[in-house]
Amino acid sequence: MIDIHAEQTAKIKAYLVAAAGTSPAELKGLVSTLDMETVGVLVLSRAEPDGSVARFGIGSGKAQEIADLASELEADCIIFDFEISPTRQRNWEKLAGVPVFDRHEVILRIFAARARTKEAVLQVELARLTYSLPRLAHSYGDMARQRGGSYGSKGAGETKLELDRRTVQDRIAQVRRELTKVVRERETQRRRRDRVPLPSCALVGYTNAGKSSLLNALTGASVLAEDKLFATLDPTTRRLSIAGGTSLLLTDTVGFISNLPHNLVDAFKSTLEEAVRADLLVVVIDAADPAAAEQYATVCRVLEEIGADSKPRIAVLNKTDKLAEFDVRRPALRAQFSDAVEVSAHTKAGFDVLIPRICNALAGVERRYRIPLDQHALLTQVRKGGTIADEQWLDGFIEFAARIGGSASGKLLSLLAPYEVE
Repeated sequence: MIDIHAEQTAKIKAYLVAAAGTSPAELKGLVSTLDMETVGVLVLSRAEPDGSVARFGIGSGKAQEIADLASELEADCIIFDFEISPTRQRNWEKLAGVPVFDRHEVILRIFAARARTKEAVLQVELARLTYSLPRLAHSYGDMARQRGGSYGSKGAGETKLELDRRTVQDRIAQVRRELTKVVRERETQRRRRDRVPLPSCALVGYTNAGKSSLLNALTGASVLAEDKLFATLDPTTRRLSIAGGTSLLLTDTVGFISNLPHNLVDAFKSTLEEAVRADLLVVVIDAADPAAAEQYATVCRVLEEIGADSKPRIAVLNKTDKLAEFDVRRPALRAQFSDAVEVSAHTKAGFDVLIPRICNALAGVERRYRIPLDQHALLTQVRKGGTIADEQWLDGFIEFAARIGGSASGKLLSLLAPYEVE
């Protein structure tokens, strides 16, 4: 007798195909995030150009081999770790008899499942509509009918079949208008926040590097932190109070990933602007991930793409509690990231080094000054551009300790330089 419940709750089985010279590990992680089961992986050994390449992107013989292997393993779908054109997508589905899609669509589906705020939902919808426009012949509902699961499509897949090109274009225009309004509202909130000027720091890094956990550990916040890819889609800002009365703003941002679809970069531009606007970037690196160096390189490329590559930054090797002291990777990481701070968001190890580094970079290094009484107006400028930790009015002079940071710090520091106490 068929167990209907088991049939409906069984995970969708995916057969993965990776490009030559690449590792399928990340695609496996993406598929796992969609709560799908990987039943087989094939890494193409080389491109196989022949007369039928236009149909599948690889030779027809290799294409048939992939389709046969997927069938033998009873895969419900085939997923490519590279982008395939709408025409080739349809050709593959005719050949294999199961839904076929690419890494781009996998990421879109993860974003759709994880969008929570109105802005994130609109951003994801815009990206999906843009992606689906040339693929209207491709059924977004096929996977929803497989084993009774929609794996994050939220029912949107079925409606795609009913939308013609004009309807999709109209909806894209409507979503853009709605998104513009939401972004404008967030800009208003940001301006309110900027009325009390505080230096800002954005936590950036590869997806699942531990940015949300680090924000929570540093500020006592309760931002969702899961051991899954793209747990955070919306920026979250919290205040970090530091000894001496200094406060900083820390912002958690959406994680980066290699080959992030350009329409997602465009859709999440307003969210990624948090990194562009920040005074300092803390680049969080998963020290326990064997691909940490490659992930850091990807983060640097994305920062360059969004125009934030010139921002001051601090590299942070997170999750060091997962690395044994004798781990062979530790010396290599220390050599490559010689100036990085080693921390653990779980145990808070290294926070005694990280917090002062952030504070010094944003608020400035604490210095002591002794100014004549007739120069007391300088105190007003210091209060506007920094933080005074200690102040004493003595006979003939005023002595104080202050941190001065931000974009205007150079001019103020030059004015105070003659009065600095060594």
